[in-house]
Amino acid sequence: MNIIITITVTALVVLYAGLFKAKKALLPLTLVGLLTSLAFVVTAWNTDQVYYGMMQMDNFALAFTGLTVLGTLFIFLLTQNYFAANSENIAEYFTLILFALAGIVIMVSYKNMSMLFIGLEIMSVSLYILAGIRKTNFASNEASLKYFLMGAFSTGFLLFGIALIYGATGSFDLDVINQYLVGNYKAVSPLFYPGLVLLLIGMCFKIGAAPFHFWVPDVYEGSPTLIMAFMSTVVKVAGFAAFLRLFAGTFAPLHDFWLPPLMGIVCLTLFIGNVTALFQKSFKRMLAYSSVSHAGYLLFSLVTLTASSSNNVLVYVAAYTFASIIAFAVLILVKQKTGDDHFNSFNGLAKRNPLTALVLAVAMLSLAGIPLTAGFIGKYLMFVNVMTNYHVYLVAFAILNALVGFYYYFRVIVAMYFKEGNDTDLQTPVQYQFVLIVSVLITVFLGVYPSVILNLI
Repeated sequence: MNIIITITVTALVVLYAGLFKAKKALLPLTLVGLLTSLAFVVTAWNTDQVYYGMMQMDNFALAFTGLTVLGTLFIFLLTQNYFAANSENIAEYFTLILFALAGIVIMVSYKNMSMLFIGLEIMSVSLYILAGIRKTNFASNEASLKYFLMGAFSTGFLLFGIALIYGATGSFDLDVINQYLVGNYKAVSPLFYPGLVLLLIGMCFKIGAAPFHFWVPDVYEGSPTLIMAFMSTVVKVAGFAAFLRLFAGTFAPLHDFWLPPLMGIVCLTLFIGNVTALFQKSFKRMLAYSSVSHAGYLLFSLVTLTASSSNNVLVYVAAYTFASIIAFAVLILVKQKTGDDHFNSFNGLAKRNPLTALVLAVAMLSLAGIPLTAGFIGKYLMFVNVMTNYHVYLVAFAILNALVGFYYYFRVIVAMYFKEGNDTDLQTPVQYQFVLIVSVLITVFLGVYPSVILNLI
């Protein structure tokens, strides 16, 4: 609870600092608040506290909270030189991201489905505004409208599903619902099954899994790059943590019922995400479809439920988060210099800025799943998890899709190292250097020593 209070208070303090035109104080105040939240995560470890039967701060919630807070901290560091000198809404950017983070913490720690809805809406409303915060940009306006309409539509599925499950069990509490399923395994109310399916659809909307992904590319492309970085990493991590807590825990007794539709969603997500990313000419749009494909790999953790599923997901999302943050950081730098996010904008980057090119190459290798990177370990754990039940065809299908992913990830590396670009120097601000170097060190370290967080939860 201290974590949510700290983030919320920080958001309000930053908002008032913006009101009094204290622009230089915004980032320091934000970083202090986030570092304090991280300190609370560390001190609360192994305590497993339940607050009023509504939220549960166990190691699962703390691990994902720590990752989302750290990811948000890195994204705030990318604000150096990001805003125009005459920009008046910097405090609003900071405040809305912090409020979204507060909703995210609720999402990863809910014990009652009403809190899932509250956390989801706090996060979503903030993101609707952030997607369209560039009021004079038509693409940003379109992204905000599409995100709002699709978000409201998916929330309807989610709420209807929650209502049906409440009608069947008489409770929103996850433990009570789980006990109902265990005690009435052969006589589950007919209301429960459609409620579960509606919840599955609603959660797939939120994580951008196919065929409920159609809002992702347009919303991500139209949003400011900094906001896209936040949505593609921190928000996706939170959505999947909420998904995992609900289906791997509460609904586990009905695994045989929801596994077939999940398998279909996994296959569609992998195929559509990877194949569509293959034909993109924009690096930003490619990352959007790439995030769809990674949602498919993450769903592998629900195909076979094991005691290590949560740890496997934590490794994968950590690998994905830090590699994606690197990609977005370099995209921001390149776009500021060239005004374009086409793959050609990266031509010759290795000559103009060797460090940035090397870091981005490592990030692309990690996202592709090349050995000695965290991305390889993440994919390996997901595949091994599925192989315990001999889903050989599913793993083979996933590996073929991963090979497709090699092409569009290596396309960036080829552009940086083997194509001629202009001789314009690309400067990397200090805060960007810190984010890039720390992120790449984490990516390589987890690829070599995944055991550091593999047994964390």
